[in-house]
Amino acid sequence: MSPPVVGRSSSEEDPVSERRNAPFADCVQSITFEVTMRVFLAGATGAIGKPLVRLLLSSGHMVFGMTRSTDAAKTLSNAGVAAIMADALDPVSVKDAVVEARPDVIINELTSLPRHYTPAEMKAAAERDGKVRLQGNENLLAGAESAGVGRFLVQSSAFWYAPGPGLADETEGFAFDASPAIAAGTRQYAELESSVLRRNGMIGVALRYGFFYGPGTWFTPEGDVGEQVRQQQLPIIGNGQGVATWVHVEDAAGATVAALDCASGAYNVVDDDPAEQRVWLAAFARKCGAPPPPHVTEEQAMQASGADAVYYATRLRGASNAKAKRELSFRPRRLEWLD
Repeated sequence: MSPPVVGRSSSEEDPVSERRNAPFADCVQSITFEVTMRVFLAGATGAIGKPLVRLLLSSGHMVFGMTRSTDAAKTLSNAGVAAIMADALDPVSVKDAVVEARPDVIINELTSLPRHYTPAEMKAAAERDGKVRLQGNENLLAGAESAGVGRFLVQSSAFWYAPGPGLADETEGFAFDASPAIAAGTRQYAELESSVLRRNGMIGVALRYGFFYGPGTWFTPEGDVGEQVRQQQLPIIGNGQGVATWVHVEDAAGATVAALDCASGAYNVVDDDPAEQRVWLAAFARKCGAPPPPHVTEEQAMQASGADAVYYATRLRGASNAKAKRELSFRPRRLEWLD
């Protein structure tokens, strides 16, 4: 049978006792393989959540997926997940959900990114996305403390390291002095990591992913960025020397499963192909069947697109995956555009 969809809100009189009418133990009995861990996944329907669910289940784990959407809950239940309806911004409902699930580990993949990758939509979504990430993370951590959860994984970033020579490893600092939106993002990730890695009595893991590409992401030939490249809307800026760090979303999910059994700390989950903007964008255009991208000067891009676009194209620093390869047995695929 499919795991039940468990619903509740903070306004219910006794949400915990109501959920006991459909105990999660029934879900475990319906699984024919041995359950290795009880995994509470927040952000189970996002770009990384979908492949992560598949890998967790195929590895024998019992997965509890948190969502606030009834339709998403049904989708998760049909996939074999114990779906829990909860609003990440509601501390009471999140704590109740975590306590009822009794997980061994929480994985926080919460975001509130827009459906389409455009400057206007990204700007409009930024405030809520930051709130969901930060407040949602604190609510999950509070639930973890109440439930005695011993391990907590949180999504972080490997593409906003401070400029410097070579590839950045996990000891390097973030680019806190970058352009406005990027500087704000670095502060957000630093706060997320600090709240997890400095928690007493809990193994904290910060997964610093590269730019996601692959199914369900913006960076596919059929996705938003592919269409923008075909429309000649993404130019190479200046010398295009900014180094982007990538990871296929399925490889990122695989590394996340491996992090269920690793030491506390930060891990760069990126592929072996950090690429300058002039290289990856030209290769991506070929992959999309588009003409070569146009070139503009930094001054032209500053006037047309702003400081963040210039920073991405000219100042990003690549990240090293040596630690993830060594400690997570991470073996990412080659960035497919370069083939």
